[in-house]
Amino acid sequence: MIANCTLQAEDRDAGERLDAFILARVPTSSRSLVLEAIEKKWLSVNGRREKKGYKINPGDKVVIDRLLEASDWKAAPNAEIRISVIHEDPSFLVIDKPPGVPVHPLEPFETDTVVNGLVAAYPDVAGIGPDRLFPAIVHRLDTETSGVMLAARTKAAYDALRRQFRDKRVSKKYVALVCGRLSENASLENWLTHSPSGPHRMLVAEQSARKAMMAITEYSVRETLSSHTLLDVTIRTGVTHQIRCQLAHIEHPLAGDVLYGSKEADAGYEGRLFLHAREISFADPVTGTERCFHSELPGELSNLLQRLRGGKTTGNAP
Repeated sequence: MIANCTLQAEDRDAGERLDAFILARVPTSSRSLVLEAIEKKWLSVNGRREKKGYKINPGDKVVIDRLLEASDWKAAPNAEIRISVIHEDPSFLVIDKPPGVPVHPLEPFETDTVVNGLVAAYPDVAGIGPDRLFPAIVHRLDTETSGVMLAARTKAAYDALRRQFRDKRVSKKYVALVCGRLSENASLENWLTHSPSGPHRMLVAEQSARKAMMAITEYSVRETLSSHTLLDVTIRTGVTHQIRCQLAHIEHPLAGDVLYGSKEADAGYEGRLFLHAREISFADPVTGTERCFHSELPGELSNLLQRLRGGKTTGNAP
């Protein structure tokens, strides 16, 4: 990382864009990292914060407080993040992701994610895949969601598993508890796009909406309770927040989902949304045989169900 560095512009630099000027002087960085430093105001020109399109003048003094180099763009190992492994194979791992832990860092200095724990426990996976902040993991789960996840241990396995996801040949099944009572099974098919109010929220939109993505979510009723319904959910697509957004759209948000639900609907709920990745099925990336792995419902979700049923708290039985 470049820190506390001063660059002095010369006559030959006149008229050059700020981002191009910095990258020419610091070739160990990258254009995207330079743009990030400008956007986050990690550098100044003659004491002022300028935009990327600023035209350099001879004599300009560019002070870099902080600028990441390409070699910094990787996930740091963190052995304090414990990875629960359901199955270990020479070509892939099946992980039991805990709730409340992001899958991967967004910046190199973020270290409290599944990926940070993964590269600490399995250092050989750090270089697998095109993004060093997101190595080995072949799909994502929301931060708040628990359950089964896949990670590749070789490049060949990574490529094979990613192809299966692109071709929609991976089956992913969830357990979800929603507010309100549902009595019939259904399939939800909606176009989703990022909400203009914030990039971390999705909304149902028209096909013509900017960057609209088709989301297909199927659910079947497992159990109807007095004020909630327990569902088995299968997703046919992989759109961000599709289960949460689509169920909220039909006015049955997930229990505990403060982003898409309402506080009134879940008064007294104790801390996490009720969505668990229960099962994943795929073809073995080496042998091609069908593989299927499960994750038990976490204790806190089982206990919530027991309370809603009017029974005593228990272990992991749904």
